Amino acid sequence: MKKTKVNKAHYALKGKMVEFVGWDLPVQYAGINEEHNAVRTTGGIFDVSHMGEIRFKGPQALDAVQYITSNNAAKLKPGKIHYTALLTGKGCFVDDLLVYMINENEYFLVVNAANIDKDFNYMKEKSGHFNVEITNESDDYTQIAIQGPNAEKLLSQFTDTDLSAIAYYNFTYGKVNGIDHIISRTGYTGEDGFEIYFKSDEEIASGLFLELLEKGKKYGFVPTGLGARDTLRLEAGMALYGNDIDDSHTVLEANLGWILKLKKGEFLGRDILLKQKEEGVKRKLVGFEILDRGIARHGYPVYVEGKEYSIVTSGTMAPFLKKAIGMTYLPIEKCEIGSEFQIGIRNKTVTARVVETPFYKRNK
Repeated sequence: MKKTKVNKAHYALKGKMVEFVGWDLPVQYAGINEEHNAVRTTGGIFDVSHMGEIRFKGPQALDAVQYITSNNAAKLKPGKIHYTALLTGKGCFVDDLLVYMINENEYFLVVNAANIDKDFNYMKEKSGHFNVEITNESDDYTQIAIQGPNAEKLLSQFTDTDLSAIAYYNFTYGKVNGIDHIISRTGYTGEDGFEIYFKSDEEIASGLFLELLEKGKKYGFVPTGLGARDTLRLEAGMALYGNDIDDSHTVLEANLGWILKLKKGEFLGRDILLKQKEEGVKRKLVGFEILDRGIARHGYPVYVEGKEYSIVTSGTMAPFLKKAIGMTYLPIEKCEIGSEFQIGIRNKTVTARVVETPFYKRNK
């Protein structure tokens, strides 16, 4: 198994370690519910160094990013970030990712851990006709996420950078504990927070993680694992690649039309997506809550009018909301808020109702 440079800290903290897409990572420390609710009310620290970082650099860096992704990177300015899809030729997902604009000739793309090699090879293949250098820098970076209402208070103890000046989905360069960092106001939890990227050895990376926790105790911070990361993102209505979005569902079907900019020019899958938008989608990803007793988990069968239609793509008992929630694809005529359908849970079926997403919205 691969180990992040924070790995020593997880063992020092007695994290419950599991294999996750080839990495040795903590699924939890004190418990998923406790960690989840700490992030919602005070704060949590995550090791997300398994994520991938790929740099596009050159005179046609923008053209290449535009061609392979759905959002309009031409609207970005230095220090801005957006969420987008890496597209197949059919308008479906190779992955979802963040694009950081460094300057007009340089972009920094953050991709999912399970897809690093696949994405890198695909990006090089599809961008071969552009004058751009694409490098996989994933092994160079440690990434730590500081998430929760007290994130700014804690991180400000480690940097002279004016964190209050960094707006959501913006980033800057600054020193954290004297080391050069990318400081990004982003996250996968639905809370305010930061993701910091830096290059260092194991001692420095593990040391920073432990020091953040030590100084964070007075602000209510706890170490947070993969389990709470998943329940937090689901409460916040954020899709997970491989579950809610994949290479067999389009950006429009995934209810992510807001990251699709059809007028920006030619890009992978554009013709299919344009036709689908004109004709209307036949299925869509929706959020639901369970009306009966039971928790819907990933893979459970979904029934519409007595016939099996799809599966639960994500599902859990939401720790903060204290209700059973999830996501699934439904036929478009059943996607209205309030529509009901059934889910098979072991040897019974329960009723679920389509609800608005995100399930949880923080008070700003």
